[in-house]
Amino acid sequence: MLFPSVKSSLKFLIIFTVLLGAAYPFAIYFAGQIFFPDKANGSLFIQDGKIKGSYLIAQEFKDDKYFHPRPSAINYNPLPSGASNLSETSALLLKEYERRKKIFIQENSLSDPVKLPDEMLFASASGVDPDISKESAYLQTKRITNARNFNKLQGRQLLSLIDSVAEPPQFGVIGNEVVNVLKLNIKLDEMSK
Repeated sequence: MLFPSVKSSLKFLIIFTVLLGAAYPFAIYFAGQIFFPDKANGSLFIQDGKIKGSYLIAQEFKDDKYFHPRPSAINYNPLPSGASNLSETSALLLKEYERRKKIFIQENSLSDPVKLPDEMLFASASGVDPDISKESAYLQTKRITNARNFNKLQGRQLLSLIDSVAEPPQFGVIGNEVVNVLKLNIKLDEMSK
């Protein structure tokens, strides 16, 4: 014979297990599939039946013909997502900063000293931030124009392409205009055809 308090506790356990362990997750899953199917499934870019990437997770682009994302402390691997957690006084952070600055300036044939956007010199907190500022994209256009042998008209179209995929600040006021690197590179390939 169970005590009344144990009996009612077991009832609540069963009820809430069914509600919160089954009904709620299924309701959220189906609501996502109905109202936001693209986002609920990872915002994947699929080409020729193959997954080429996700608009939510940065992918590494090394080829000079493509826009490069911001640096990643986790080598663009989303499973151990995280930052380097180096402080502003860290000698290692300063060394990485200088190395990234030198590489970015050399890759993009920029003059030194030049003011570079911070996101191209520091890894994001998640390590897989898919966006860069419009300024970071503009600074990469010379390299891409040369690598793809674009003429002056195509070079101007490249600048317009950046503007066309730019997303406004969040809620219209938080942050700056950004471009998703994967979207930008997809449009760049379409433009080059």
